Amino acid sequence: MYIPRHFSITEQEEIFSFLDANAFGQLISITDSRPTSSHLPFLLSADRRFLNCHLARQNSHWQTLEDQQVLVTFQGPHDYISPSWYKVPGVPTWNYQALHIYGRCRIFEEPGAIATLVEALSRRYESGLDQPWEPEYGDTMLKAIVGVEIEIEELQCKYKLSQNRPTRDHQPVIDKLDELGSDSLARAMRKTLL
Repeated sequence: MYIPRHFSITEQEEIFSFLDANAFGQLISITDSRPTSSHLPFLLSADRRFLNCHLARQNSHWQTLEDQQVLVTFQGPHDYISPSWYKVPGVPTWNYQALHIYGRCRIFEEPGAIATLVEALSRRYESGLDQPWEPEYGDTMLKAIVGVEIEIEELQCKYKLSQNRPTRDHQPVIDKLDELGSDSLARAMRKTLL
């Protein structure tokens, strides 16, 4: 990912906080000489060394992943930025947050390990619901998926949030995003710029 210096995020706590808030990503690899992508929820290991996910066994993507270096991309809020919002002349652009993670894959098919992963994912996403569902997975369900563990080798994080613009342009852009309902991006800009 192209990351000019003023958009680069290197602070580990910020990167992992962003990942926690935007954990639905794209697992990208090469299959038969062409890029392949699967859209999946990911879970970061407690020691922050591994990303975990699972694929349907019928999805042939998993069959080429063992020991392959892959790219996993995550996206935060994003929106168009009009130069008409600036006090100083500028050009049309797009503000966004993105995280790229490179790592090496390991496939696992052990039912106990897959059950642990699926239960952890379920707990994470069910925890905010009024009546959380209690996971119950039979052998047939667990055999229908394969687990993927990605050992994290490199993190690239970019917040393109008008940091390259004069300070007097920041608040008008935030105000316009608020007005248009792009609240998450406006909040990210406030946190980064103000």
